[in-house]
Amino acid sequence: MENRKSQIIELALRNIREKGYLSFSYDDLAKELRVTKASIHYHFEKKEDLGLAICAKLREGLENSFIQINEVQMDIEEKPLEFILSRANQIKINEVCPISSLQADFHFLPTSMQESVRQLSQMEIDYLKELLDELKKDGRLQQIQDTEALAVLLISSTKGALQYRRVVGEGLYSTVFAQLKLLVNGNIENS
Repeated sequence: MENRKSQIIELALRNIREKGYLSFSYDDLAKELRVTKASIHYHFEKKEDLGLAICAKLREGLENSFIQINEVQMDIEEKPLEFILSRANQIKINEVCPISSLQADFHFLPTSMQESVRQLSQMEIDYLKELLDELKKDGRLQQIQDTEALAVLLISSTKGALQYRRVVGEGLYSTVFAQLKLLVNGNIENS
């Protein structure tokens, strides 16, 4: 039974990455899973319940990525971009970041989901800011005054490049990421 619940969440998450939260229904999920709509409703009474479960899964993924980056043996100057890259590498060429997709549908989401998406968005920024703060504290990011602004710049540029990648191909994403790497590394002072 837990397996079916996980399958529903994974399928809904794929739909969100490919076409958005508003663009799929329980009927779509039921057809693709070859189950009845009642089976979907059994696990998630309302689409809002499913949306909240998806937000919880995304939160868990963010937490796990952050923990893995913090635990891996690498120079702290590599960690911010590795965090971004580890998240971006999970998104296929025909997909967008699921948090970005939920942000695009934000004003049409139920209030409880809006709050979850707001928390996810801030969590993503906070994790990257924490990695950048570590560099600043180590004296290697002295030119940057506002690490939160840099975190937002890096995240939004990456997500924008992922959107463009859907239309113009992998080359643009790779170019943007290389430029972000130059930006960050150009502001790091070796100690």
